[in-house]
Amino acid sequence: MIDSFTFMINDDDVLALRNAVAHLADSGYCEVRVLERLELSDISGLLWRALPIYREEQLSVRDVLTSAIDLFLLQGAIPPTEFDRLFNKTDQDALIRTGVLFIDDKGFALARVSLFPVGNLLIFSDHAWCKLPHPGCAEVPYDQVMSVGADSRWLERITLRRRVGSALDLCTGSGIHALLAARHSQRVVAVDISQRAARCTRFNVQVSGAANVEIALGDLFEPVDGERFDLITANPPFVPSPLNSLGFRDGGRSGEDVQQRIVTGLPHHLTQGGIAQIVTELGERDDNLISDRLRRWLGDAPMDILILRLREHSAANYAIGHAQGDYDFGEFLDSVHDWAGNLRAQGYSRIVSVLLVFQWSDPESGPPWTRSEEAPPPLRYAGIEVEKLFNAERITRKADFHEILERSKLLRAGQIGLIESRVLGTALQANAQAQLLGTALPIIQWLDPLEKTILELIETPLKYLELLALSGDLNLDEKTVFTAVSLLIRRGLVVLISDQDCN
Repeated sequence: MIDSFTFMINDDDVLALRNAVAHLADSGYCEVRVLERLELSDISGLLWRALPIYREEQLSVRDVLTSAIDLFLLQGAIPPTEFDRLFNKTDQDALIRTGVLFIDDKGFALARVSLFPVGNLLIFSDHAWCKLPHPGCAEVPYDQVMSVGADSRWLERITLRRRVGSALDLCTGSGIHALLAARHSQRVVAVDISQRAARCTRFNVQVSGAANVEIALGDLFEPVDGERFDLITANPPFVPSPLNSLGFRDGGRSGEDVQQRIVTGLPHHLTQGGIAQIVTELGERDDNLISDRLRRWLGDAPMDILILRLREHSAANYAIGHAQGDYDFGEFLDSVHDWAGNLRAQGYSRIVSVLLVFQWSDPESGPPWTRSEEAPPPLRYAGIEVEKLFNAERITRKADFHEILERSKLLRAGQIGLIESRVLGTALQANAQAQLLGTALPIIQWLDPLEKTILELIETPLKYLELLALSGDLNLDEKTVFTAVSLLIRRGLVVLISDQDCN
């Protein structure tokens, strides 16, 4: 059995390992090139059951990039000829000496950990498929560091990347979000309760050369008591589990043991004007929606909340997906029973994958609000679109919004796809589904006939008063038009521009 990799590196080896990773990046090992080679639209779509297909089809041409993908992403073993072509002797020695790679008794090179491409950043963490033959663990250890999976990539693609003074990454794991924040923050604090996760983060910080990341071992906000941050990110343990077998995954029987404490602590650690962004899963009860629970956790804190519902799983399917016993049918059915029983005890009818965004409320926009939208998981950066949703919601809530509207012009936000629907044989008017095309968060909106008509009228920048004049021909009162325009702006389908912007 191969000993579990401990993410320890001597100071003398930091530069050597940094050079080896840089050489790998220079060879084309990055997210875009990996997706092209594996013919995937999203790297989260990798399936371990498809490994033979990847190797026989997409990776049949054994060049340098193929070897890197097989070794560091697909957990494969590459022969000496490929290893020598992938790394020079100096890089080989550094990778073996630091324990990242080892050579088996047949001379094949294998990796004890994976190196995940995230954009042009490379992140070391434990293997995604830790039960494959290597690193040889019969059971996945409790302190396994979470791989860079789908939820990590969703948070990466949704986090705002504007310049900030300070950032805090909770449940940091491999440190991926701390290192991403380091690129646009003066100071970053990465916190994890797991010693091994903290070592993994330090390992990645050393290899990356980032000088503005501090690693703190502790329970959530405890190491930063009394401090406030402009950006807070978190990808906490969230699985409502009848077990407690994986530290990075299990959030207690309700799944809320960690995430509730994070949300409760936000008002004490987020600066005015700051933003907190969390990727997680939450169980939902028919009589207790997610939005109500988040508001209760915040207490009296005047914060606005945006909920992006990315995926929904029935309780039954969730139990089946997490059940143990891949090779023993009886064990598997017993495990399904345990998982389903726990979800039933919690009252969950479904589990929802969500991205949560919190900001302090703007007093000019009235009382705190909660907005929930259904959106597919982002395949590319969508942080700017999240900010636009916040701004649109706030401007329509301002007390003087009517005056703002009268001195502005209306413009469609971009190309909009419309799909009309009508129930044949009835007198019902046609409704339409609208979607702003070319966006990273293509939220589908239902429009009533008036909203659809207004969108069609705004062919070119149109003053609100001009729109009212046109609407007068349809015998519509001003209040009805105002409400429809407000909804179109909130949904991001219409934007306000000034006369100066038109020139």
